[in-house]
Amino acid sequence: MFDDDRTQVIARSVAAGVERIVVLGVHEANLERVWQLACEQPAVHAALGLHPVFIAEHRDEHLGKLRDWLEQLRGEPKLCAIGEIGLDYYVEDPDIERQHELLEAQLALAAEFELPVLLHVRRAHAPMIAMLKRYKLQRAGIVHAFSGSWEEAQEYLRLGFRLGLGGAGTWPQALRMQRVLKQLPLEAIVLETDSPDIPPAGHAGERNSPELLPDICRMLADLKGVSAEELAAASYRNSCELFGWPQP
Repeated sequence: MFDDDRTQVIARSVAAGVERIVVLGVHEANLERVWQLACEQPAVHAALGLHPVFIAEHRDEHLGKLRDWLEQLRGEPKLCAIGEIGLDYYVEDPDIERQHELLEAQLALAAEFELPVLLHVRRAHAPMIAMLKRYKLQRAGIVHAFSGSWEEAQEYLRLGFRLGLGGAGTWPQALRMQRVLKQLPLEAIVLETDSPDIPPAGHAGERNSPELLPDICRMLADLKGVSAEELAAASYRNSCELFGWPQP
């Protein structure tokens, strides 16, 4: 989706005020490319993981290769998390047992390498919360594209997690998400785009991009009843604290 204009998109995003972009590994075949991009682009940071949507592509040896990458990059400031990993009960015929095995193995890696995790969770908040309670990760992480209930949000917050909010909550029909947004403390929120997916309201059918993050921030801030500057500052502070990035 970005092969033709990736450098230009990153430049426009930085010009719009987006200082850091986290690019996610999702299967063994793209881990090297994600890390290469992080090395090439000053604004880009990498997270490496095996995504549950690609469960049919993952092999047992891919966990070993992921571990090799994490060992090789241990201490690298451009490696910020393990992700995107998680549980997806929404996909057709989900292999739940295999998803659980894969997630548990990657949570163990997060504990071993003391990295936060970036979680994909669809229709699986209860089993995810139960698993996180067992692992009690020191650096927790982000529940990406959170769309759960207020009760589920509270469970994640008690475990030290932040909630990733993006374009989905800006649409008029996202009433539950907007109710949750109004109750969330600013300390819980990290803004995101999930590019190229989940564009914000007003951009239906378009490719999402990090350069739209300021628009997403303004729309979510309006829904929450705070200024865009206040929400942006909170998200910046929360992400820096989570990933260990320096703050001015």
